[in-house]
Amino acid sequence: MFREIDAECYIMTDGDDTYPAEYAREMADLVLNKNADMVVGDRLSSTYYTENKRPFHNFGNTVVRKSINLLFKNDIKDVMTGYRAFGYNFAKTFPVLSHGFEIETEMTIHAVDKNMHVENVVIDYRDRPAGSESKLNTYSDGFKVLKTIVRLYKNYKPQQFFSFLSLVLVIIAAAFVIPVFVEYFNTGLVPRIPTLIVCGFVVLSAIQAYFSGLILSTIVQKNRQDFEYRLIEAENRFKQSIND
Repeated sequence: MFREIDAECYIMTDGDDTYPAEYAREMADLVLNKNADMVVGDRLSSTYYTENKRPFHNFGNTVVRKSINLLFKNDIKDVMTGYRAFGYNFAKTFPVLSHGFEIETEMTIHAVDKNMHVENVVIDYRDRPAGSESKLNTYSDGFKVLKTIVRLYKNYKPQQFFSFLSLVLVIIAAAFVIPVFVEYFNTGLVPRIPTLIVCGFVVLSAIQAYFSGLILSTIVQKNRQDFEYRLIEAENRFKQSIND
C-alpha cells in the first residue's frame, strides 16, 4: 500500500469515524518537523476504555500491548490503534506481509526492532456510530494477532525464542529422566528403557534448537546491517525526488 505513493508524511486511519481527524495535523508535524518515523495515535490513555463497549476488546488491547512491550523491551502506549502517521523512510522500508488486523502489530514490532523514532500522541476515541458493524472478530482476529506476535518474536529475536524452547525441552526431559536415574541408583536396573531413549532424543532436540537460534541470530544481525543500507537508499531516493 506504500509502494505506489511518494510523500513526506503518510496518515493511516480507520474509516469508521472513531478517530477524530483534528489530530492528524499534530501527528504529521511530529513526522515533518521532529523526524519521527512513526507516530501512534494513543487511544488507551484517553477515552477508549469508557467509549468502547466491548470488554474483550479492552482486555485484548491490554494483553497485546503488554506482551509486545515485554518481549521487545519498549513502551508503546497503543499497539492496535488504527490511527498512525509515518515518515518516508518507514513507508518505503516496511515489508507489508499481513492482510488483516495483524498489520498494526507488525508495524509496531518493525519500528521497535529497527530502533526507529516512535512518538505517541494521546487522542480522543469515540465508539462506532449506531448501526455500523465492525469487521473485527474478537476471538478469531485476537488469536491471529497473538499468533503474529509469536511469529515475529521468532523472526526478530530467534536466539531468545529458541533458547526458551531449548530450556523447555530440557526441563521436560529432566522431569522424565530423573526418576529413571533414581531407580537405577537404588536398584541397579533400568526398567524404563523407552523413556530413557525418548528423553535422549528430547535433549538432542533441545541442543539443536539452541544452536538454530544462534545461527538465525547471526542472519538477523546481517539483515539489520542490510536494513541500514536500505534506509540510506530510501533517503537518497527521497532527496532525488525532491530535487526533481
